Parts: sequence; C-alpha cells; structure tokens
Amino acid sequence: MHASGKSAHRTVQALAGLLLAIALALTGCTAGSGGDSDSGGDGKAAGLAPEGQEKGVGGGQADQSGNSASGARDGGRRKPPKPTGTHVIRTAKLTVRVKDVPEALDEARRVAEEAGGIVGDENTSRDGEGRERSRVVLRVPQDEYADTLAALEGTGKLVGRDAKARDVTDQVVDVESRIKSQRASVARVRELMDKATKLSDVVTLEGELSTRQSDLEALLAQQASLKDRTSMATITLSLTESHAKPEAKDDDPSFVDALAGGWDAFVTALRWVGIVLAAVLPFAAVAALLLALWLWVVRPLRSRRPATAPAGPGVPAREGDDD
Repeated sequence: MHASGKSAHRTVQALAGLLLAIALALTGCTAGSGGDSDSGGDGKAAGLAPEGQEKGVGGGQADQSGNSASGARDGGRRKPPKPTGTHVIRTAKLTVRVKDVPEALDEARRVAEEAGGIVGDENTSRDGEGRERSRVVLRVPQDEYADTLAALEGTGKLVGRDAKARDVTDQVVDVESRIKSQRASVARVRELMDKATKLSDVVTLEGELSTRQSDLEALLAQQASLKDRTSMATITLSLTESHAKPEAKDDDPSFVDALAGGWDAFVTALRWVGIVLAAVLPFAAVAALLLALWLWVVRPLRSRRPATAPAGPGVPAREGDDD
C-alpha cells in the first residue's frame, strides 16, 4: 500500500510538471506573438511621430488639407493679405489725349462719382491751335484708386502718367501720441485751476490753458488733414484734344481737280498782276501828270510865241518887229 501510494504521488507530480511545462510553453508563444505585434505598433508610432513633427504637431496634416481645400476654392491663387496699420498718401497725374474733351470730362466725372469720390477743381481752355484742354482734380477712396486710374486711362490715348505713394504712418502715430499727451496736459491744468485760490494763479493758469488748447486744436487739425489725405487719393487728370486726321486723297487727278487747279492758277496770276499794277501805279500817275502839264501848259505857250528873224548889220530894227 505504501509503495503504491508513493508511485501514485510520483505520477501526479509528473503530470503536474508536464502540465506546467505545457502552460509555460503556451504562455511564451502568446507573449512572443504579443511582443511582435507591440513592436510593430511601436514601429508605426515611431514612424508617424517624426512625420507629424515635420508637418506640425497636432494638426499638421489637417492644416495641409485645409490649405489645399482653400487653394482649390480660390482657383489655385491665394490673395496676399492687405497690410494693416499703414497710412499712405497716394497722388497721381494723368495726361490723356482724346477726340472729344467735353465727352471725356463727363466720363471722368461719372467714374469718380461711381467710385464714391468727388470732383474738385476744374479748368478748361484752348491753345494757340484752337484745341480744347481741360484739367480736373478727382478725389477717390484708396480702395478704388487703382480701378479709377485704369478707367481714366481708357478714355483715350495715355500721354503721361506720374503716380506717387508716400508712407506717413510714423507721422500719424506721432500726431496721435502728441494729441494724447496734450489732452492729459490740458486736463492737469484744469485740475490746477479748480484747486487755485489766488486770483494771480487763476490768471496764469488760464493763459497756460489757452496756449495748450490752441496747441491741441492745431494737432487735431493736422490729424484730420492726415486722415483725409490717407483715406482719399488725389488724381489730377489733364485732357487734350487730338489732331484731326487728314482725309485720304486719290493719287489720280480728276476733271474737278484739274478745274480747281486751273482756277487756283488763274486767281494766283490775277493776284500777281494786281500786285504789279499796284507797284507801278505811283510811277504811272507821276508820268501822266507830267504829260498833262506838257500838253496843256508848256506846248500852248511855245506855239503862241512868233519866230523873229535876226537883223542884218547896218539895218536898223523897225518898230513893231517885237510885236
């Protein structure tokens, strides 16, 4: 009995050891397969992490897709952002040659008014050749400046263009800062006036307050001028009338052309004959006057005087011979 019990106990121990070995083997296979999958997952994560860092952590790919979508919506072109916080004074001078100056002037007024601008000074005159000239000053908003220039250039043939842009941002900021300081200064003087008890102090503070208020008003006027010039662009448009094109003529002369040419030659000849006669007329008048004096005065007197024969020697002259 005791021997059989020992053999049964050994058999149970052997089966337990065998089951433990099988369990360990299965656990090792499972762990190996799990480790492989974990390492693959870590590899993928490791491969994605740098890519995500290169594209931008937390949404680099989303940003790229968003940019692609916005680029597709904009037709592949992205408009540059407008500069903010800048103050620019824009002026331009245009010289345009047109066929009809009044019509072009009306068109310029219409373009300025449609852009939300105003028409300023206007001057119209004629040159020595009789061509009409007009000069008009237009003021349009800054946003409509480029479109207005293009529209005005299209009214005729562009002869000259001079566009200028001056950045006055620093000046605007400086004026705003000075206004702020000046307002604080005025407020301090008013506080001192409220606390003053002596008449002399009140008079002194009133003079100081008047001076500082004048300086503040000057700064406010300068600020308003800068605001007006930076919000509205100035365009000076000069319109000149173009020369009329000569009509084309046929090279082969016609009967009418020959007749007109002959008539012009005849009139020219008569004009030259008249000029020659006018030049000779004073001399002819003097010659006619001399001839008239000879015929009517000198010749009759000579014909009335009798011819007298000369007396011979020793013969006395008779009385009455002189008659």
